[in-house]
Amino acid sequence: MVDVSGIGSWPGTDVREALRVIRGELASGATPEGVRAIPYLPELPARGPGADIIGRAAHLLVDLPVDLQPQGWRLVDRPGRDAERTSSLSTEDLDELAEAYDGYAGPLKVQVGGPWTLASSLWRPLGDRVLDDRGATRDVVDSLTEGVGAYLARVQALVPGAELVLQVDEPSLGAVLAGRVRSESGYRVLRTPDRGEVVAALRQVLHQPVAQLAGVHCCAGDPPVDVLHDAGAGFVAVDLAQVGRERFEQVAVAVEAGARLWAGLDVDSTDPAEPLLRRWREAGLPAAALSEVGATPPCGLASADPDQALRATRTAVQTALRLAESSAA
Repeated sequence: MVDVSGIGSWPGTDVREALRVIRGELASGATPEGVRAIPYLPELPARGPGADIIGRAAHLLVDLPVDLQPQGWRLVDRPGRDAERTSSLSTEDLDELAEAYDGYAGPLKVQVGGPWTLASSLWRPLGDRVLDDRGATRDVVDSLTEGVGAYLARVQALVPGAELVLQVDEPSLGAVLAGRVRSESGYRVLRTPDRGEVVAALRQVLHQPVAQLAGVHCCAGDPPVDVLHDAGAGFVAVDLAQVGRERFEQVAVAVEAGARLWAGLDVDSTDPAEPLLRRWREAGLPAAALSEVGATPPCGLASADPDQALRATRTAVQTALRLAESSAA
C-alpha cells in the first residue's frame, strides 16, 4: 500500500476545523484502492509561542521545565507562563482529537521535535545551547524519550483504535552533523557530536513500543538519509527536491533494507509523481517496490492558506494513486 499523509503543520488557529478537514480527506474511507491514508494531529504554529516546534517538544520533557526568554526556550528551575500556555494548547489539541476521532480505527500520526533539533535550539540555564554540553544533551535525550512515550500513551488512551505512527522532526540535523550551529556570540561553533552519538539518540527516541511505525522527517537540504536509516527509522520523510544524486543512492539502500521513503513532492506541478518515478528507475529500484513508498507535500502547510492546504492534501492522495498504479504496471 502506498502511504499518503501530511508533514504536520496546518494554517490557521482553529484546531477543531483543521482536524475536521484532515479527517475528511485522509480518514473518510474514500481514498483509492492501493492507497493507505494516514491522518494526523495537525500543528498550528500561527497560534504563537508554545505552538512552535521547539515549544511543543520542550513541553514533552520530563522533569526539565522550560521558559521562553529573549534568546528562545530555556531550561529553568520551574515552568514559566509560556510553558503553561503550551500545556494549555496541548490539552486543547488532545481534547479535540478525542472528539474528532471518537470510534476511529486505523493509522494516526503524531509529530514531535527531534532530539538534535531540540538540543541545538534549547538553552541551558546558564550558558549556551544544550548541544554544547554532552551531559546536558544526554539529559534532554533521556527526558524527551520518556516524554514522547507518555505522550503516545495518552493519545492511544484517547483514541483506542488508533495504530499510532510517530514522526520525529529533525530540520536542524544536517547543521548539527556539519558543525554549523554557532554560539550565541557567533564567534565559535558549538560542539559537533560524532555520528555514533547522533544515531544512538535518534534510535532511542524512535524506539517507542506503543508506536506501530516510527520515522524521521528532515526537510533540510541534502538530508542525511544514511544516518536516519542507521537509527532505525521505519520511514524517511524528505523533500525530494532537496535530495541530491548521492543522497538518493542512500535512499535506495534504505528502501532495499525495508525502510519506507515518504517523498515530499511538488504538489503544484502538473505531474508530482514524475520526478520520483524517474529517479526510482535511475537508481535501478523495482517498480513493485513503489507500493511501499509514501506521498506527502514537500514540507508543512502552515504558510499556505486553508484552500491551498486542502488542494495540496488532495493532490498528494492522487499522486499516491499514481504511484500505486505504477507499482502494479
